[in-house]
Amino acid sequence: MNLNIDVTEGNGKSAMKLAGEIDAYTAPQLKEKLLPLTKIENNQVEVDLEGVHYMDSTGLGVFISALKSVNESDSKMRLINLQNRVLRLFQITGLDEIITLDTAIRGGND
Repeated sequence: MNLNIDVTEGNGKSAMKLAGEIDAYTAPQLKEKLLPLTKIENNQVEVDLEGVHYMDSTGLGVFISALKSVNESDSKMRLINLQNRVLRLFQITGLDEIITLDTAIRGGND
């Protein structure tokens, strides 16, 4: 499956809306679009994962890299609208303790 990435920028904020699957095949595409946003000084990066129903460890690696990058550029990143299946991946790995996750939604395949 593919990953659709829609990015809007303005007023010190970058919003990214994702739809599809984040896996070894699509993670490089996500990293290519996300990391430049995290390197902008004092930027607010918001990633909407509502359309993501599957993510593997490769996707987690991209978000860990993005977290390191925002910390280096005095920026902030938050992930919003996570499906239960994706949210559990962050919880199981403990990443929900270091990455800001907001407005988790219910639904998807549990």
